[in-house]
Amino acid sequence: MNRDDEKRRAGRAALAYVEDGMIVGVGTGSTVAHFIDALATRKARIEGAVSSSEQSTRQLEAHGIAVLDLNAVGDIPLYVDGADECDPQRRLIKGGGAALTREKIIAEAAARFVCIIDAGKRVEVLGRFPLPVEVIPMARSLVARALVKLGGQPVWRDGVVTDNGNWVLDVHGLRISDPLGLERAINQIPGVVTVGLFARRRADVVLIGDQVMGGDP
Repeated sequence: MNRDDEKRRAGRAALAYVEDGMIVGVGTGSTVAHFIDALATRKARIEGAVSSSEQSTRQLEAHGIAVLDLNAVGDIPLYVDGADECDPQRRLIKGGGAALTREKIIAEAAARFVCIIDAGKRVEVLGRFPLPVEVIPMARSLVARALVKLGGQPVWRDGVVTDNGNWVLDVHGLRISDPLGLERAINQIPGVVTVGLFARRRADVVLIGDQVMGGDP
């Protein structure tokens, strides 16, 4: 099975967690795009979706799925999103699509976080994929110097502006043996909006294609 087939299967498999009347949190990326296409077949049976990016919002609206404001709906029962890396404890690196802050907010609001990936995203130790950090523009250099002190090699994702109007630093050269500790440390640097480590709020269930890693439908 090729990676796109695995992504498509994961997107369809996530429908098992969607119940009638739900408000569904929806992430961003190529695997999530397959989930949105699958979710469109259930659009008459859900209340709507909370979107993590303008890209996903456009796709949801194109399918006629109502996109709701998280402030108006409060906590939600389900969030479905992809990841750039996933370790055996279901801790993640996310942010390759520069939507990490909104993704982290919706994950925090969700009772269940279902992560959909292909097998190529599985790693034993996080860090092979450069770790995204969203920063306030004026703090880019300050944050970069602090990340060097933490052992990373930050590279500005030049030309990319997040949906929140901020910039992204991609931190190379990390082997993240303590994801929770590093997440806390980076979030404490002034000028950081958030870091793409999902360790404190890790995934509850990971679907690799249509195979479950942790949790039950």
